[in-house]
Amino acid sequence: MKVLVSLVSLIAFLMVVLPGPLYKFGVVELGTAFAGFRFGVYVGGAALVLLLVQVIFMRKTATVSSTVVAVIFAGIAIFMPLNMMDKAKSVPPIHDISTDVVNPPKFVAIAPLRADAPNPVTYAGAETAAQQLKAYPELTTLNYAYPKSELVVATVQAIKNLGWELVNSDASQGIVEATETTTWFGFKDDIVVRIKDEGSQRFVDIRSKSRIGRSDLGKNAERIHTFVDELNAVLAK
Repeated sequence: MKVLVSLVSLIAFLMVVLPGPLYKFGVVELGTAFAGFRFGVYVGGAALVLLLVQVIFMRKTATVSSTVVAVIFAGIAIFMPLNMMDKAKSVPPIHDISTDVVNPPKFVAIAPLRADAPNPVTYAGAETAAQQLKAYPELTTLNYAYPKSELVVATVQAIKNLGWELVNSDASQGIVEATETTTWFGFKDDIVVRIKDEGSQRFVDIRSKSRIGRSDLGKNAERIHTFVDELNAVLAK
């Protein structure tokens, strides 16, 4: 029984941990990866049931170490997907976030890189804007007094500090573009920063958009917050 419990809990653990890397390296399709991820919850639950049966009826076969390992593996298999589901329910099902929803920055050099992406390069539209304004009202255009050239340099440095792939930097147009590849599934999300001159002030807008998926689980908004914090840190030096 101990072997069975350990095996089932390990399978549950692998079913939620491996789909990301397997999809990332092209071994399985996204649908298959998500299916394995989803069924991992059920297998994790089955592992806990078997463990309970073992503890109640076959206590002598259970050891502290095997019980702890089984609980950890099954717990991870259950917690990770449920946590993602809870996150999905707490944020709007959108994947295109911009600090300017009226005239969002446009992708230039990144546009051809998204040619085959399920999510088109064009802005998602008024419905997405309304959902964003309700969920992330704090994401608005930034206002700086720094020269435009300095802001472009600082933007590029912030992108490098964050480990994103710099795709384009056009100081004359005030456009900087980058791509971030997520660690687990290897999803590619694109970022464009637009810096506009208006008198003595510079207005900075950031847009982050996923290439695949209806909902980003709040990742694009988080990415913009992370970038703004890093940009301000670079400018403060």
